[in-house]
Amino acid sequence: MKTLYVATAGSSDPTRASIPLHAAANGSVEVGDETAIVLIGDATELVSEETLGALEGVGIPPARDLMAKLLEHAVPVYV
Repeated sequence: MKTLYVATAGSSDPTRASIPLHAAANGSVEVGDETAIVLIGDATELVSEETLGALEGVGIPPARDLMAKLLEHAVPVYV
């Protein structure tokens, strides 16, 4: 299956910003789906290593770990 996740939230809402990354990294990638992520609006802040490193949502792994897993599996991230 092919999936595309669209992230729109940034650092002002860490949980909401992390949900698409979490769904892609620990959902689609885990089951072998072909997936990609699009960062638009406030989510474009996630391309900053400083912002990504500090982003930790409630009940979700840190965004830096999720993004590392996505990059490890060569998931395209479009800005």
